[in-house]
Amino acid sequence: MITSRRMAAVDLNAEALGVPRKQLMESSGNAVARACRDLADPGASVTVVAGRGNNGGDALVAARFLKAYDVTVHLLGRPETISTDIARENWDALVAAEADLRTVTDSAAFDLGDPDLVVDAMLGTGVTGALREPEATAARAINGSSASVLAVDVPSGVDADTGDAAGLAVEADRVVTFHDDKPGLGDLDCEVVVADIGIPEVAELFTGPGDLLALDRDAQSHKGDHGDVLIVGGGPYTGAPALAAQSALRAGADLARVACPEAVAREVQGYSENLIVRGFSGDRLAPQHVPDLLDFAADRDAVVFGPGLGDADESLDAVREFLAAYDGTAVVDADALQVVPEVDTEATLICTPHQGELRKMGGETDADWETRSDLVREFAADLGHTLLVKGAYDVVSDGEAVRVNRTGNPGMTVGGTGDVLAGATGALAAVLPPLHAAAVAAYANGRAGDLAAEAFGSGLVATDLLERLPTALRGDEA
Repeated sequence: MITSRRMAAVDLNAEALGVPRKQLMESSGNAVARACRDLADPGASVTVVAGRGNNGGDALVAARFLKAYDVTVHLLGRPETISTDIARENWDALVAAEADLRTVTDSAAFDLGDPDLVVDAMLGTGVTGALREPEATAARAINGSSASVLAVDVPSGVDADTGDAAGLAVEADRVVTFHDDKPGLGDLDCEVVVADIGIPEVAELFTGPGDLLALDRDAQSHKGDHGDVLIVGGGPYTGAPALAAQSALRAGADLARVACPEAVAREVQGYSENLIVRGFSGDRLAPQHVPDLLDFAADRDAVVFGPGLGDADESLDAVREFLAAYDGTAVVDADALQVVPEVDTEATLICTPHQGELRKMGGETDADWETRSDLVREFAADLGHTLLVKGAYDVVSDGEAVRVNRTGNPGMTVGGTGDVLAGATGALAAVLPPLHAAAVAAYANGRAGDLAAEAFGSGLVATDLLERLPTALRGDEA
């Protein structure tokens, strides 16, 4: 089962793995053509009602493979407004083949005719909401026809994730959907066929540029909509909380606050005027600071706990007390990680250990990344929290799903890169579910490291990642 948003990400990840969308469309169109042959005998009349996106493109491919049928294609709109290059190429191929092509520029003039089979390829899984014209008129004509109806990926007007329709929707007899079933299709009163179109399994397992699609921002966004992140750390170290806070900003958070001992607050503030620094008494975190921290954290979207905190007994006691009482979202890093297994908490935690820290938490690891993935998933299930275990192949798991990240390079063994990752994870955890936040953070942090390595080789430093993190999150290549 896969959601429409995740399917879009997997499509793009497959392309990054060397399986171009044009090839996937060809496979999808073949699957549609096979479904047509199941529903209608050779010589039957088939009417394709195609939208101007890739869903319509799938059906345009299918039309090329239905030589034994009397095929008519209705394009909803002008050919020059077809929205993707590959869909336009398939329209042009049908034009060159002198297929029976008709364009619908006035919904009042739409004439479905009396076909034996209708292929609904108006709108795909990424489109929701009530049908507009000319799709609404076409849907009414399809529903009023005596023809069998085959829907491509999802009946137009139906939300593939919920099965709901915001008004009118195509009433399909069969749906051919691609790669995996969609959550909303099980509620439909029709047959659903899942077609394998050649997307590699690793397009779901490995992180890739498709994962960045989750970061789209509403054009009407306001300050605070994209995260108010609190970093709790510092004392023995000052650079770590400053790096994490700056990383949270670079990863898209609107506000980054640092709670640290007063003894180092001025030094932490000195790293950047963009940080909001709040000091607490003393030179290290202690249990007496926890009540105020909990009050401060309650108004934040995510907390990053641990950068530069140290492993003094009183600091670890404070971590235990904080996590036991906290019920928000927190990224736990560095020395704070070791107390997580012994704490009963209502908080949503993302833990970011390297493999040595994982062992200290009680987990197991292995040199083979596939074996390590299984071990991480099992330990995440035991903990009840999401793990992002750093390594040459980062492994992310919430105890059920597993994601593996392959970006990054040996130059990232330099100090501070883990703090950058923790801050980015905090920013993303403010706007994404834990597993996705951790996977995107791992991908972007490693990609930023790769961009830094192109400039500096193994001499990169953590601040080089900070500078390149926005580029990595945009998916830009340089």
